[in-house]
Amino acid sequence: MQDRINESDWRIFKPLREKALERFCERVLDEVVRIRAETGKTQHERYIEIYRMMKERDIELERVFDYLRRSTALMQLVGFRSLGLVTDEEYSRFSAPTRETVDDLLKPLPS
Repeated sequence: MQDRINESDWRIFKPLREKALERFCERVLDEVVRIRAETGKTQHERYIEIYRMMKERDIELERVFDYLRRSTALMQLVGFRSLGLVTDEEYSRFSAPTRETVDDLLKPLPS
């Protein structure tokens, strides 16, 4: 298992990271719109729900997107895959060793 993304995959990763970030943000903003539209709650209840959700998403955002380096790219790609932020077609552009490493890291631990 490799511990660092290779140069050719790094060139694929950087623009894909930007797409994944846009998708993540779009998903969060859609969630805000959904919460905002809930008519069975008061404005304050919706505000509190949005506030809590944003705190959780900020943690996810930091965990998955911070520290753009070749040494962290594999783990970020694992995060992108686990959150459904990259398509299978986009993922297939990476080299077989990179996909194998990411797929291994995504496998559930044996019970």
